[in-house]
Amino acid sequence: MPRTLLPLTLLAAAAVSPARTQELGLQQVLDRHYQAIGGIEKTKAVRSMRMTGRMIMAQGMEASFTRWAKRPNKTRLEFTVQGMTGIQAYDGETAWMLMPFMGRTAPEVMPADMAKQMIEDADFDGPLVDYQQKGHGIELAGKEQVEGSDAYKLKVTLKSGDVSYYYLDSEYFLPIRMTAKRTIQGTEVEVSVTYGDFKEVGGLTMPHSVRISGSGPGEQTLIIERVELDVQLDDLQFHMPNAPGPGTRTPPGGR
Repeated sequence: MPRTLLPLTLLAAAAVSPARTQELGLQQVLDRHYQAIGGIEKTKAVRSMRMTGRMIMAQGMEASFTRWAKRPNKTRLEFTVQGMTGIQAYDGETAWMLMPFMGRTAPEVMPADMAKQMIEDADFDGPLVDYQQKGHGIELAGKEQVEGSDAYKLKVTLKSGDVSYYYLDSEYFLPIRMTAKRTIQGTEVEVSVTYGDFKEVGGLTMPHSVRISGSGPGEQTLIIERVELDVQLDDLQFHMPNAPGPGTRTPPGGR
C-alpha cells in the first residue's frame, strides 16, 4: 500500500510482523490480513453499517450517496444527482432498483447480470472472510507490483464460478486492488477496484476512497466521509416496495 494513503498511526498498527524476507503461505497471508483489518472477532461482531459520502463520476459530475448494509447480505445504496435519487438494493432474496434518470418511475427487479453483481457485493464481510463456509476457493498466486507496492495476489473463485483477484500489500496486508471479469448488460468487462485512504473506525481499518473502473461508461470514485457501525436498521428498508402511485414515494433507507 502506498504509504501516503495510510495515517501514521495505522502504519504502526498494521506492521504485523518484522520478518518480511520469508515467503508466506496462503493461511499466513490471510491471518495477517484479518489482523490488519481489525481481527476476525471484531469484524464479525459488527451487525450493520451506514456509509455516507460523495461519488465522483465522469466529466467531474458528483453525487451524494448513502449505503446501508446489514449482516449477512442485505444492502441498499441511494445516490442523488441533480435532485433525482436512484436506489440499488438487495434484501437477501431479490435485487432491485429505482432509476429515475432512465425514465423509470417505479422500483423494478434488476436484470440477471446486474443482480448477480449486486448479490456478490452484498456479502457483509466480503469473500476473504469465512470463504470455505461460503463455498469459495482461494489460491495464493504469487506477488505482483500494484500501485508501487509489492502485493500478494489471491485468486478467489466464488461459489458461482466467477473469479476475482485480490491484491494485498505485502507489508501491511491491506487490500490495494481487486480485479475481475464480469458480464454486464451482455458484454464481458474487466472491473478494477482500487482502495485507499485507510482509516480506523470502531477498531476496524477501512478504505475511505474506492476507485472503480470498467463497470460503466467511465471511472467512478467513492469518497467515504462517514462510517457508522451497528446502526439501527429495519429489514423492510431493503425490500422492494410496491410501485409508487400518486402521492406516494419510495421510503428512504434508515428512517
